[in-house]
Amino acid sequence: MSDFKEIYFNSRDGLRLYARDYPANPSSSKLPVICIHGLTRNAADFNELAPWLAQQGRRVLAVDVRGRGRSQHARKVTHYHPMVYANDILSLAEHLGIKRAVFIGTSMGGLITMTLALRKSSLIAAAILNDVGPMLSQKGLDRIASYAGESASFNTWEQARNYIKNINQSAFPHNDDAEWDKWASRAFVENVQGQLELQYDPLIATPLKTGKLKATSWLARWAFRRLANKRPCLLIRGTISDLLESEQADYMRRVAPGLQYAEVAGIGHAPMLTEAESAQAIQAFLQQVE
Repeated sequence: MSDFKEIYFNSRDGLRLYARDYPANPSSSKLPVICIHGLTRNAADFNELAPWLAQQGRRVLAVDVRGRGRSQHARKVTHYHPMVYANDILSLAEHLGIKRAVFIGTSMGGLITMTLALRKSSLIAAAILNDVGPMLSQKGLDRIASYAGESASFNTWEQARNYIKNINQSAFPHNDDAEWDKWASRAFVENVQGQLELQYDPLIATPLKTGKLKATSWLARWAFRRLANKRPCLLIRGTISDLLESEQADYMRRVAPGLQYAEVAGIGHAPMLTEAESAQAIQAFLQQVE
């Protein structure tokens, strides 16, 4: 894995937030990439993708969204909201002096990217949405709500691996135990008592569990149209995804005819973006964006 620099920056409401900065060749003039993870995940989800992108001459920022990883938890549960998350990404860009970037958003990260199109469209030069859109399947939302935000702590890495495997195996039926070990190492951290605990504030799941996060809304549809209007956009979807099923993907392609599209066979929600289909689609897409 390539070296990265750890960055801390302040949110508009005074939280200390964290990101990983993977440098590109100093002579590269290509736009940087900002990677935003899913609901219960963190920047480590990009610890294979980010170095690969950096080797192609792009600076990569992988952020821990507030309440996850090394970023501080929100002081109010109402601040676990896409508009607040989008403001945090703006704070990161301002902190680093980034005026334009390519965005890669997995699941919740894609919703944040769409929200950014409403907040500051000029920041987004191009966008890759990973298994997410303005219309989602209630089936996938219900599955995620069944485990997100539940307390889970374990004494051994084997127990942590089995937990991660149990809640994700339906989406990744071909993962072996070595791959699940990787997932566990990204999801869990050892606390001061020596137990392994999930790297997120359980309250992040409140909007989903209380039904405030809807499968669709006029605002989400507007945000997507604004994102996909007159800028390169790529949608990557797992063929067995239960969050972005073919019906929702078809809607996105109808309302945004210029939307580029790729599928990852035999994968559910959400592709890790290291699959051959993902890598090929991302590389081809980024060749269009300087």
